[in-house]
Amino acid sequence: MTIMMPALDQAVLGRRDAIVADLRAIVPGEGVISSAAEMLPYESDGLTAYRQPPMVVVLPETTEQVSRVLKYCFDNGIKVVPRGSGTSLSGGALPLADAVLLGLGKFKRIREIDFENRVVVTEPGVTNLAISQAVAHAGFYYAPDPSSQIACSIGGNIAENSGGVHCLKYGMTTNNVLGCELVLITGEVLRIGGKAPENEGYDLMGIITGSEGLLGVVTEVTVRILQKPETARALMVGFPQVEAAAECVARIIGAGIIPGGMEMMDKLAIHAAEAFVHAGYPLDVDALLIIELDGPGVEVDELIKRVETIALGCGSTTCQISDSEQQRLLFWSGRKAAFPAVGRISPDYLCMDGTIPRAALSQVLVRMQDMSARYGLRVANVFHAGDGNLHPLILYDANEPGEMSKAEAFGADILKLCVEVGGVLTGEHGVGIEKRDLMPEMFSDIDLNQQQRLKCAFDTQGLLNPGKVFPTLHRCAELGRVHVHKGQLAFPDLPRF
Repeated sequence: MTIMMPALDQAVLGRRDAIVADLRAIVPGEGVISSAAEMLPYESDGLTAYRQPPMVVVLPETTEQVSRVLKYCFDNGIKVVPRGSGTSLSGGALPLADAVLLGLGKFKRIREIDFENRVVVTEPGVTNLAISQAVAHAGFYYAPDPSSQIACSIGGNIAENSGGVHCLKYGMTTNNVLGCELVLITGEVLRIGGKAPENEGYDLMGIITGSEGLLGVVTEVTVRILQKPETARALMVGFPQVEAAAECVARIIGAGIIPGGMEMMDKLAIHAAEAFVHAGYPLDVDALLIIELDGPGVEVDELIKRVETIALGCGSTTCQISDSEQQRLLFWSGRKAAFPAVGRISPDYLCMDGTIPRAALSQVLVRMQDMSARYGLRVANVFHAGDGNLHPLILYDANEPGEMSKAEAFGADILKLCVEVGGVLTGEHGVGIEKRDLMPEMFSDIDLNQQQRLKCAFDTQGLLNPGKVFPTLHRCAELGRVHVHKGQLAFPDLPRF
């Protein structure tokens, strides 16, 4: 497939050899990758339907090197695409042929563990799971847990505002990151936030988290860690209809019960996951809820009884409750492995990411099945039911002419439906290139222009990750000149509306 990206800068491409040599002087040794064969692993992220080799890959190891690389690119008008572990599912790290791909994979040290303040200071290349593993001996963990947590980096989590199965109760990345070190395209280094739960001034961390590499490059992160709950138990509840499971989700939340996690899988996803991990999922149901309750033991026991009663009232046909930590993890293992499991039953799939009000869950799932029949493509549903974050997996075969285009159209219709019922285009995967051209479904031109003005405050030349998020790019001068000067945001010429 071809997707429209910014026009190639032929002048930059003509200077490629000199640029590579200059970058090698900044990041010596194996820090610069320039041969076509060695750059192949970087030609796409987790959205593998789109591929583009970069001009050159740079792998710095220090904040100073990142600063020097960015300043060099700024001074020479060279585009930069930041990249974490490459697990993004929205094409956010798709390279450009005339851009430097700046990989943060060598930033893999945990710099400080501070139990008194309940924070960890880490480099962005450290994996999500590694943070929890580093503090597990003291009974702590890092709450956001994307399914890719064994591989995804904390820096990438910030770029996409990642969630996970426990984000219902404990929040997304934005609720668990307290500070960061950010390098601007000019090479200036900013420190935003810190160890304190709250900071004065504007919520710049809220702007950086979810900014998809368009504002700066994160080189250090301070995250909040939590004590593990005294008790955590999971229920695996089966329903004869997806609508009944959706009703159960609404009733649980409506009863004032906030589970640690509440996930739903439909029949296709259940069968794929069970064949992959053998978690003991019931195969005679159309929908499965995995509901985790945590807290003091007495509270968990009471909540389990209440949830069982609600589930029975919604028509549940099976209910299994974990009686050990091993069994709780087994229940979750199928959900965590759902994406690779579905990969075994289809040559290709698109993983969508829209969020809807919980009350609209049944309506949206029914309409998705109608779309599936209309497009002639199967869809497996596995998603964060508690907060309405859908992850429909559209199954197709890229070797069959026209199937990729049908899958894209199907996915676009799902996301439009999410907005139609009062939801949003993305919950945790980001916009990238996947949802870029759908942004006008949710935002007016005024909204999008104002968002671009904010980008211009950090990146006056539009060099950081161009072609992502915004369907139409404007020069900063067209929007009203804005810039960052010595770490201060300045808006001298913003037009009035």
